[in-house]
Amino acid sequence: MNTTRRILAALFLLVAVVVAAWPGPVGVEVAVAARDLAAGVPLTPGDVVVHRIPPELSPGGAVGPQQAVGRALVSPARAGEPLTDLRLSAENPDTASVAVRLGDPSVAGLLTTGARVDVVAQDRVLAESASVVAVRGGEVAVLNLDRAAATRVASESLAQPVALTLR
Repeated sequence: MNTTRRILAALFLLVAVVVAAWPGPVGVEVAVAARDLAAGVPLTPGDVVVHRIPPELSPGGAVGPQQAVGRALVSPARAGEPLTDLRLSAENPDTASVAVRLGDPSVAGLLTTGARVDVVAQDRVLAESASVVAVRGGEVAVLNLDRAAATRVASESLAQPVALTLR
């Protein structure tokens, strides 16, 4: 009986060592676009899938699904593209995108997706730190900002073109 106990104890010890040494899931979880996604629309759980990739292949600023859902992309993403903090709007879910006609079309060439701008009309600032989502035709910029500022900017831009100051 002592021999049986010793064999069982050795077997349990061997199983414990194997379980302790068994590698867990390798890599880091990264949120990835589940399909081609448009800019300016808050992401839903169905828009994001999780891929586990080796840490050395993870892009800088990669986010998990909990950081991506509810935020909008500042530019479109292709299916399978990892999502990063720079590609997403501010974490405030109360944001909206608005297209504005630029008062000075030459500014369009200076704008890049994700750039931060202030929106100015005549002698007042309508919005601060808006994120550039897209620039179309050299005359129109699509901006992501909080809903109250988006309403103000949309209303004002109907009456006149607006100016953008680069941050």
